[in-house]
Formats: sequence, C-alpha cells, structure tokens
Amino acid sequence: MNPHDRPVEGVGDLLAYFDAAETPREDWAVGTEHEKVGVYADTGDRVPYEGPYGIGALLEKVHAAVGWERVEERGRVIALQKDGASITLEPGGQIELSGAPLATTGETCAEFNTHVDLVKELSDDFGIAWLGLGIDPFHDVDDIPHMPKGRYDIMRSYLPTRGGLALEMMHATATVQANFDYANEADMIAKMRGALLATPVISALFANSSISGGRENGYVSRRLVIWRDTDPDRCGLIPWVFDPDFGYERYLQWALDVPMFFLIRDHGYHAAGGLTFRQFMERGFEVDGQVHRPTVRDWDMHLTTLFPDVRLKRIIEVRGADTVPRAHICALPAVWKGLLYDADALDGTLSLLSDVSTEALDVGQLDVARRGLRAEMGKHKVLDLARELVALADGGLGRIHADGFSTADERGFLDPLREQVEKGMSPGEEIAQRWKDEWNGDRQKLIEATRY
Repeated sequence: MNPHDRPVEGVGDLLAYFDAAETPREDWAVGTEHEKVGVYADTGDRVPYEGPYGIGALLEKVHAAVGWERVEERGRVIALQKDGASITLEPGGQIELSGAPLATTGETCAEFNTHVDLVKELSDDFGIAWLGLGIDPFHDVDDIPHMPKGRYDIMRSYLPTRGGLALEMMHATATVQANFDYANEADMIAKMRGALLATPVISALFANSSISGGRENGYVSRRLVIWRDTDPDRCGLIPWVFDPDFGYERYLQWALDVPMFFLIRDHGYHAAGGLTFRQFMERGFEVDGQVHRPTVRDWDMHLTTLFPDVRLKRIIEVRGADTVPRAHICALPAVWKGLLYDADALDGTLSLLSDVSTEALDVGQLDVARRGLRAEMGKHKVLDLARELVALADGGLGRIHADGFSTADERGFLDPLREQVEKGMSPGEEIAQRWKDEWNGDRQKLIEATRY
C-alpha cells in the first residue's frame, strides 16, 4: 500500500506525518515555486484555456517540446510533471513552476531560468507575454478567464463566503515562494517563528503589485491586502506560533478545525460543505451513498489548502513575496536560505525582531502593503530591518559555504536585494513611478518593461 493511502486512525497518525518529514541537515534542500500572469502582448488581454493560442494549447506545446508527463482532468491537460518538479495552472491561467528540491540557489535559479526561457520561446509563437508582477495590472476579476479544474470550481463557490477579495486572490495574483526542510520539532519551531517575524520585511523587498485595473491602486503590494480579505480561517499570521506550547500538535489541532474545501475520490472533487477534518475523522464523508474515511493523502491535500503566511507541511513554506523580475526571483530562496539554514543567522533574526509583538507584525504587514520599504513595524523602520536581514542572510550563506554544507558561495544572489535597500524603495514603487512618469499609463510599455 502506498503510505499516503494509509487510513488515519487518530491524532497519532497526523503527528507521524510531521515526524516522518524530519530531515538531517546534510540532506536539506530548497524548492522554489513561481507564478506568473500571462497576457496577449498586443492587447494586454488575459489568456483563456481554450483556443489554438490558449493555455491548454501552450501546455500541449511544452509537453511536446520537453516530454514532461501530462496530468489530465476531464480530458484536458492541467499540469505537467517530471523528477519532482511540475508546471501547474492557477485559477485565472497563471502558470506556476513548482521546482524540485535542490541543494543550491544556483541550481534552483538555473531551473527557473530554463523554465522561463522555454515558456517564453513557446509563448512568443502564441503572442503571449508573461509578466514579472505580483498582480494582473489591467483586469477586474470578472474579466479574467477561468481554468477547468474541479478544485477551483469549489473554491470559487466557497471562498467568497469567507472573504471579499478571495476571487481576486485566485485569479489576479502571482507569488514566488520557497520551501525548506526541518531537522526536528525544535528546529521547525525556530524556523516557523523566525520566518513569521521576518515575513513582512521580506515582503517589502519583493512588494510588486502597485498597478491593477489599469491604474495605480494606492498600494505597493495590493497582493498582500487581497490575502488579508480571503479567508480568516486559513490565512494570515497564525499568532499562536509564538505561544510556549507551539509544536506539531498545536499546528495540526488548528488544521483539524479549518473547513475542508473538498474530498477527492475516483479522480473527482466533492465539495466538503463546511466539514472540518476533525469532523471527517469522527464521522466520515459520504459520497454517492458511500461513507469514506480519511487517509494520509487526504490530510496532505487538506494542508495544501491552508494559506497562512508561513505554512507547515512536510516542509516549511514561506509565502510572503510578490512575483518579481528574474534576478529577484533567484534572490528569494537565497535570502531565506541564509536566514533559516544557518543557526547563527536564525538566532540573529529571532533576536533582531524579539521586541516585535504579533499585533505589531499585523500592523506592520499592512503598512508594508501600503508603503513597502518605507513602512514601519513596531518601533523599527522596515528599511533598517531589511538591511539587517540581508546582512544576516549574507553571513549565513557565507558560513554555509565555509563549513561545506553548500558547494557554492551563494551570497551573490542577494545583490538585487542590496540594490533595493540602497534605493530605499520596493519594486512596486518603481513600477508605479514609471507607470506615471515614463509610460504615461501605456499598457504596452508596461508589458514590454515587465515581461520575462
């Protein structure tokens, strides 16, 4: 039996899920996930799934070019996968590369660039441009096409009952994320706390969603604001990570009481109707007259439908960055690796931000959404914190290389962040300035300046 198909008999099986993910330091890797919004270069219109120049046809073209395995749903290709990596579709046709776990930033950067070069080459034939922005710059959510995935149909029905901007999150936004291993429960706790404290500052370095609906939207990162009004049950700061009793069980007890989106059986999605995973364990889930019991695969899937600022699964996922230009993409896994994979840098992060309360984190994140690197968090200026965190990451990466944990010196990948700190402004501020002063609101100029 596949281990994921084992039945879940109790909380002990859920704790074992996290225990089994513990990884010795010598095997730690980094995975990077990158989303991008596609538009037709000549009109700026979003790209539908259907048609000879649509997303479906593009995925078929990528499959023919590189031979990745096709994943179908209802007879339509919805993903491609190979060797631990995958190309998947977000609800509005954003394409995501979920990278394989790799040892160095250089490897994950090469993986990203190879992917973007391929997609760009094939998309050029279709007239599609992929934008290095954290949000669709032109369209209201009602004007964005829907991708044919069953899980998204359920989410489109459920999430608007929980948050006023949920559909914008699904269809209009794009992010870059990185995934990290943990050695044991204590290591997980320290990394979760350090990552949550640092997230608003890292978000400021990557804030890049200042143009939406064809105009300046008043934010440096509107994507951050959208996530704050998506679903309070499954999104946000999760402040109890800083409580003394935080650990695997505290996280799973929270996850047990978050309503499920769906259950997958016989390759189909079945709406959960508000059922929590705890209730699923207690009484099962009826589909077509048959009562189904939870499996480890169901638990794994449920955890992927929770969206806190830092997420725990079999890895720790940091989720606070807008999609950005190429060089910045490679900086994201590097800065987090330097902070999380070196003990001194992680201790330094926790010490630097030790006086920041959860309330100050929450207020600071909203200020980051509005003002980017000009924001404040508690008694700190975010720009000062960014300078300190980049320096801590630099030191961490240097020690990682010096002690042989990494075969490469990865500090050069931080250069775009050092430049951002010296400018004193986030990428989204620069885009807003150019939109107003250089491009005069011309969407064609924005497309050409921000496309990969």
